[in-house]
Amino acid sequence: MKKCEHCSKPAVLHITELQDGSVEAHHLCESCAKEYLTQSSEPESVEVESSLSIDESDDSETAEAAPQEQPPCPNCGITFKEFRSLGRLGCAHDYSHFREELTRLIENIHSEVQHVGKVPKRQPDASRQQFDLIRLKLQLKEAIDEENYEKAAGLRDQIRQVELELRSSSPAT
Repeated sequence: MKKCEHCSKPAVLHITELQDGSVEAHHLCESCAKEYLTQSSEPESVEVESSLSIDESDDSETAEAAPQEQPPCPNCGITFKEFRSLGRLGCAHDYSHFREELTRLIENIHSEVQHVGKVPKRQPDASRQQFDLIRLKLQLKEAIDEENYEKAAGLRDQIRQVELELRSSSPAT
């Protein structure tokens, strides 16, 4: 993420000006962008200013949709806002602490939260079954935590079936 040209805040507005054949790029934070736009008296600045007001309304909408500032991680003390600016989590516990926010972020970036990439050329069925087994065990744990024992029993049976298939398909040693 780029920083503002005038201060150390993250740049949220990127302005490209074309004047007499030369190109000037400006990277500004919100407050510096407002100053820059009010100082400029060129007609192009009116268009940029109107797009800034649209961006501001979008920011307020996303701020309303997003939950209020979540407390920092009890292990490392990092906040989600710090993670967004740094691009790195502080500890392994952050994945569970910021689960909702990370899920939304991953979904916005990739449109999915489950990996649907390439399958290994060797043993694609076995690796798929392993993946299904892990998924089913996680669902079983969630069902037990929710005290949904009927669902848990069905998942237990599915897990047994997948384990049997894995044992029968694996080469004898």
